[in-house]
Amino acid sequence: MVRIFAFAAVRPAPKAAPGVAAVPYDVVTADEARAVIAGNPMSFLRVSRPDADLPDLPPTDDRVYAYARDRFAELRSSGVFLTDDAPGMYVYRVTTPAETFTGLCCCLGVADYESGIIRRHEQTRYDKEEDRTRHIDAVNAHTGPVVLLYRDTANLSRRIAAIAVAGSPDAEVRWHDGTLHQVYRIRDEATLRKLERDFAAIDRLYIADGHHRAKSAVNVAGKRSAAGGPTGEADRFMGVLFADTGVRVHGYSRLVRDLGGRTSDEFMREISATCTVRPYGPVDTAAFQIPPRFSDRHVFHLYLDRTWYECAFRESPAAGLIGSLDVSLLQHGVLERILGITDPRGDERLQYLGGARPVADLEAMVDQGLFAAAFSLQPVPVGTVLAIADDNGIMPPKSTWFEPKLLSGLMVHTIS
Repeated sequence: MVRIFAFAAVRPAPKAAPGVAAVPYDVVTADEARAVIAGNPMSFLRVSRPDADLPDLPPTDDRVYAYARDRFAELRSSGVFLTDDAPGMYVYRVTTPAETFTGLCCCLGVADYESGIIRRHEQTRYDKEEDRTRHIDAVNAHTGPVVLLYRDTANLSRRIAAIAVAGSPDAEVRWHDGTLHQVYRIRDEATLRKLERDFAAIDRLYIADGHHRAKSAVNVAGKRSAAGGPTGEADRFMGVLFADTGVRVHGYSRLVRDLGGRTSDEFMREISATCTVRPYGPVDTAAFQIPPRFSDRHVFHLYLDRTWYECAFRESPAAGLIGSLDVSLLQHGVLERILGITDPRGDERLQYLGGARPVADLEAMVDQGLFAAAFSLQPVPVGTVLAIADDNGIMPPKSTWFEPKLLSGLMVHTIS
């Protein structure tokens, strides 16, 4: 049984929302965040990505997290952020030129994460988990929502969408990528109770985006419980719930800093031992992923020496859902076997780039010498993700990139 909870969100005043709203902290580098802040000092990135404002300090310095706490307090004391007068829930709607995504923002129980009612499918990275744990603890708030999925067997998403259609948005932001983000506060007690009953009939939720935020929230709750004091709202974390049929999935790209001492030719020969490799030809650099051209199974695309190659594994091991994923085959067959990257959670030679970044970004990072090679992966079907989670399976880190990507700063859940 899924339990959802109303909460009194801290939100920007309606006129301030467009200036405050920001991309999630983990989709931009510190340099990119710094450039945004320079053009817009109100950006919520000053709270969610404080290291961008303090380039002379190590990003894990205690003063960085204290800075985030102080900036959030400043936004509240100045009246830019206001606290709702009573607990509620919130419809979060994202409209793109092609489609509309509608989710329900509420709080979820840490206990349900620990019991498995809230399912996860990816490993977290040590450094990012530690960063968000310290951030939540210092700011005393969940500053970004966890995105979760539910199997919509009762058309619940349609009823949630109807709530938005019947009302006027409490906040509205037209983002630079052409998307429209709208928040609708649900105040009516009868509607809130009905939503609670509707979700109580659902067996499980599945984390789609925000594994680090969820695990870090659990860490903070455990830390405060162990200290013996009242945990308050720390036993709950903020999420936005979407129907399984109401999201899109992209692949998640990998970049490696070196070829393990090999020349490009040596590296390609080793890949060719297990993959069929063909030059791809010109690609659409504005696209988020590269469509397969020569094969339709177990394909990844490699960018090396200003050339794209399509690589297809010749055999798929009989290793179940997880072992036969493209991301698993790449990890074990290339990153681990050839490059010696055995810890995808912590190896600094391996970096990730979200699937909603254009192919041009991968090319630029390699061409500028920041990385030696890039790997672009095909998306994992939503049904496969849920099946793996149902089977208590854990996919490699950064296996999926879900859309919509929600903006930060439109809703904050304070925990003390």
